Amino acid sequence: MRAACYERVGPADEVLRLDDLPTPQPAPGEVRVRLQWSGVNPSDVKTRGGLRSPTLPFPLIIPHSDGMGVVDALGEGADAALLGRRVWTWNAAWGRPFGTAAEYVCLPQRQVVPLPDNVAGEAGACLGIPALTALHAVLMDGGVAGRRVLVAGGAGAVGHYAVQFASRLGAAQVLTTVSSDAKAALARAAGADEVIDYRREPVAERVRELTGGRGVDRVIELDLAVNAALDLEVLRTGGECVAYGSSPQPLNLPFPVLLAKNLQLKFFIVYHLDDADRQRAQATLQRLLARGELIHNVAERLPLAQVAEAHRIVEQGRAMGNVVLRIDEG
Repeated sequence: MRAACYERVGPADEVLRLDDLPTPQPAPGEVRVRLQWSGVNPSDVKTRGGLRSPTLPFPLIIPHSDGMGVVDALGEGADAALLGRRVWTWNAAWGRPFGTAAEYVCLPQRQVVPLPDNVAGEAGACLGIPALTALHAVLMDGGVAGRRVLVAGGAGAVGHYAVQFASRLGAAQVLTTVSSDAKAALARAAGADEVIDYRREPVAERVRELTGGRGVDRVIELDLAVNAALDLEVLRTGGECVAYGSSPQPLNLPFPVLLAKNLQLKFFIVYHLDDADRQRAQATLQRLLARGELIHNVAERLPLAQVAEAHRIVEQGRAMGNVVLRIDEG
């Protein structure tokens, strides 16, 4: 099978290559997916670049955890109803050497989820990390029904989904930050009640105005190291910041402010969701997908042969949305 792979960390152009590798066969309890799309996420880029560790956990890695394709083979004991089904994948490359940047991947059957027929294939490669991260950030700890929410980066891969989920799951008010008119238009179309351009407007002041001086109940944060001071300012007393990402610099958090406002800081990584949280998010996502209620912001569709360029786009933050690779079209 054709696959993108690497054997050492480093720049995308230097370490990523296309190769012909043996087609995998499913083990007991596994299914094999003939892939059509592979999603590229920041975590894939960080691992390949050596930002997580300078050494690889496996001699050869096929990257990417998110993907979409059709189940074409079953291991012993796997559910026969999955054969021939369109599916999306999660955690394909987490703690495993072989992800979705290939023509085939074998996974435990619990890590493939039927994709409703009304959902485009490339959207299926955006669900395992971007959509589930956004959905857990909205659903956790009682959800956001009746609450005011600020989503940082409402046009980004995760933020765009978070705006939609907060709006559709009962938030009283959904605010978001963006950095351009084009991104503002995306966020509004996703369901944001108010959009704040942080390059042109004083964000904390605008949040106070838009919430009648109360502040927000929850911030969904993509870069806590950069935005920590702002988050503490815009949260109401007793509010919470849910952080799923941060820049590498150390956090600087003023304890007296946290204490005086009774603030809560919560962190998670989507790869480590426990079974109950994942099942809740997955079931909610499946219902929304089946109803056709979501906008999937796929910014770049590239062939597998351009995997290095796809990594550069994600690494440099050039995409206004998700980046996916076409597996079955060269």
